[in-house]
Amino acid sequence: MALLTEDILRRKGASLQPLHFEVTRSDIRKYAVATGQREERFLRGDEAPLLFLFGALMPITPLAQLRADGHPPDDPLIPALPLERIMAGGSEYEVFGAIRPGDALTVRRTLKDIYEKEGSQGPLIFLVIENRFERAGGEAVAVERLTRIAR
Repeated sequence: MALLTEDILRRKGASLQPLHFEVTRSDIRKYAVATGQREERFLRGDEAPLLFLFGALMPITPLAQLRADGHPPDDPLIPALPLERIMAGGSEYEVFGAIRPGDALTVRRTLKDIYEKEGSQGPLIFLVIENRFERAGGEAVAVERLTRIAR
């Protein structure tokens, strides 16, 4: 099999520049309404639902500019791969505290692992991306580990 070249494997551990953003009550409320939240703490904007953080990472990209797999064209953490169809492979979360309006957060994105396996319909490449959300001073709020599968 050996689809992963040394150049691709060297990308393991690559990180992007930290992204800084402030959580606003208005953004929490908009997210809560858009995602059908029912808890008043979310609808009032007192606290953000966990997946609110996922939206913070999504660039605003016109649909016509997205790749066929739905990813933005310039996601620098995903290297050029010999298998081009990328699918979601699951998410894991560790939560250390509530996300509140006024929180100034930093997210650090790292490609933690790249490996390949033989699937029932052919080879697969797995990419594990870690998104670590922190408050000032490095206090972790949440860690998200995303697995992407190329086939």
